[in-house]
Amino acid sequence: MRFKFSGAFLLLFLLVFGQPAFAKTNPEKLALNAISENSAESAPAIAELRALGPAGLNTLFQTYAREIDEQVANPLLVATPEWQRLSAALDTVSQQKDSYLSGLYWYTDFAQAKAAARAAGKPILSLRLLGKLNEEYSCANSRFFRSVLYSNAEVSKLLREKFILYWESERPAPRVTIDFGDGRKLERTLTGNSIHYILDSNGRVIDALPGLYGPAAFMRSLNEMEAVFKGRLRPEDKRVVAGLLPYPRARLNALNVAWYLDIQKTGGKIPAGRFMVEVSEGGTPTAIAAAPYAMTKIATEANILKSITEAPATLGTLTDQATWNKIAELHIGEAQLDGRSIGLIKRQTQNALSADGSGRNNDKTFAALLKRLQQNIALDTVRNEYLLHTKLYGWFLTDKDRDDVDKLNKRVYAELFLTPATDPWLGLFSPDVYTALQGGGLNRN
Repeated sequence: MRFKFSGAFLLLFLLVFGQPAFAKTNPEKLALNAISENSAESAPAIAELRALGPAGLNTLFQTYAREIDEQVANPLLVATPEWQRLSAALDTVSQQKDSYLSGLYWYTDFAQAKAAARAAGKPILSLRLLGKLNEEYSCANSRFFRSVLYSNAEVSKLLREKFILYWESERPAPRVTIDFGDGRKLERTLTGNSIHYILDSNGRVIDALPGLYGPAAFMRSLNEMEAVFKGRLRPEDKRVVAGLLPYPRARLNALNVAWYLDIQKTGGKIPAGRFMVEVSEGGTPTAIAAAPYAMTKIATEANILKSITEAPATLGTLTDQATWNKIAELHIGEAQLDGRSIGLIKRQTQNALSADGSGRNNDKTFAALLKRLQQNIALDTVRNEYLLHTKLYGWFLTDKDRDDVDKLNKRVYAELFLTPATDPWLGLFSPDVYTALQGGGLNRN
């Protein structure tokens, strides 16, 4: 007698029966051992919980629900040794720092992520970053992702329910330490950018979000991309990207229109003759293209495509810093942080706010910090969407390797983020600049 098994059944079978050592271990017992003061007991328990996948992380959250809820509700609680051990266990199992707020499980093996995506029928959200997501000093963007996106209750719910999560490190994040010579030190990361790719279950690119977005803008984009995955992509369809060509073209046009309208709303001047603007019966722009190409009497598809992809560059020349700030104000609502994110930021900044010994009012200082942060997030959102995302859509329409995430990512870091893998110093060192330091101040050890 012959039997046929689905891929999902086989994956479930392997998870349940393929690892007998784990199957014999009570998950609740592992959760208790995971926060033991004895590392010889805690380390293997944490490793086994990680190997159990999302179920292992869920076991930790269920076992310590009271302790986690208490920390979420009271972000300024003193971190006891017990909480430090629990927090470390959560971060190791989830592979994300401060995961007690997000509850997100991140795969770090791409093959496993694709297998989980196929079994669940979900797209993959793939993060590429400098450093590691489970470490304090990953690149700045990824740290902001943890504090203002993944910790957000609605964002984390969306990610858990609709995506399989995977991260991969490009290279270590460069760090600088300033030693004041009196025992005080200031440590920061330098340069580095991050990008979220949305992939189908075979790892092919659907879309990407470069850099930091506000929570509302991030969720809106992810919901749209997940809908594209559900509606357009079929496992048997081997021409995924070709089938998606109308999508990036439509999205690029929509961003061109939105940018054009935002410039108008802020009082910016749009020079006559620079753009061809199609409008609806109500007078609302529905399409924007760079005029020199669209005005040809015999407009080929190549000319039309070129006009659409060059429109963002033309719009960019009309958007100075003052205009960007005004556009960001139009989108400030998309950058508002929720209580969980604000609580994490309070926890992270409670000691730093009084570090200068000025005696200033910490509540007012924090309120000003939060306001400025949300303004900066709004500015990042519009600049990333209008300057970087539009360029990506142009590549999706013209690059034959657009569905290969590794090739696309190499181009992103080289041409979009301007930190190519070929430059080991990430633009921080130039041999033709004199520093009056032996060897230019380089230490290759």
